[in-house]
Amino acid sequence: MQGAKVEDTAGATGLFGPDSVTWQLHADPTMWVAGVRALYLQALHPRAVRGVVQNSDFRKDPWGRLFRTADFVGTTTYGTRAEAERAGARVRRIHQFLRAVDPATGQSYRIDETALLRWVHCAAVVSYAEVVRRAGFPLTDGQVDRYLAEQRAAAELVGLAPDEVPGSASGMREYFEDVRPALGGSPEADEVWEFLRRPPVPPILWVGRELLWRQVAEIAYGSLPSWAHDMYGHRPIPQVAVTAGLRMLRTSTSLVLPVVRLVYESPHIKAATDRLGPEAKPSTAKLPAA
Repeated sequence: MQGAKVEDTAGATGLFGPDSVTWQLHADPTMWVAGVRALYLQALHPRAVRGVVQNSDFRKDPWGRLFRTADFVGTTTYGTRAEAERAGARVRRIHQFLRAVDPATGQSYRIDETALLRWVHCAAVVSYAEVVRRAGFPLTDGQVDRYLAEQRAAAELVGLAPDEVPGSASGMREYFEDVRPALGGSPEADEVWEFLRRPPVPPILWVGRELLWRQVAEIAYGSLPSWAHDMYGHRPIPQVAVTAGLRMLRTSTSLVLPVVRLVYESPHIKAATDRLGPEAKPSTAKLPAA
């Protein structure tokens, strides 16, 4: 009986649990900006972005990819182990049937190649850690390493072995140095760049897109490393404005979140606190020492 109880507890706390860096970091409001930054970065791998453009309906469903990614991150972070594994199995099942074609060679290739899965994973988790930290989330270097090590469990869900992705900041730096020769601008990357700056919306929302969303896109793009800006060929806003914008966005959002949560609370976090108790609610005060 005791063994069964331990197993049930492990399943209820999911892949990471309330004592993880992941649990606290992924609840930060600037994760949305980090998600947009991840899409900009991921699009700089020509083989990876080709797989998205050739297999995605993002032109007709402009917000679908971002929302589906957010739902996947929410489920794998705050869901039970079974829910996280089901989400991962669904992604693997979809990916195994998808192919892309290199227009220059006519070569067809699977989009779930290890190198492509690794790129998408690394570009995402580095964006999450770097953007949220730059916005003022109090992460130490040791906690960044712990976060990246924790995220190996997420990589495993999409079909990677834990040792196929870096588990530390130094490992990530080495990986990005190694992968840089495979990166670059492309017509597909230009399409993603334009799409993220001006996604299709109903006419009634045009003003909001230009006044609000455009600022988020500018900050997300500006937070990329300088070599990524060079590959895109577009000048970013000044770096001081990127940092100031991220911090202002995080501060202002944090002030209104308590009011928003009276009306709408993240379903993933709500389900986790209903399951595990109010003490499981994410907080920077609960960041584990590293």
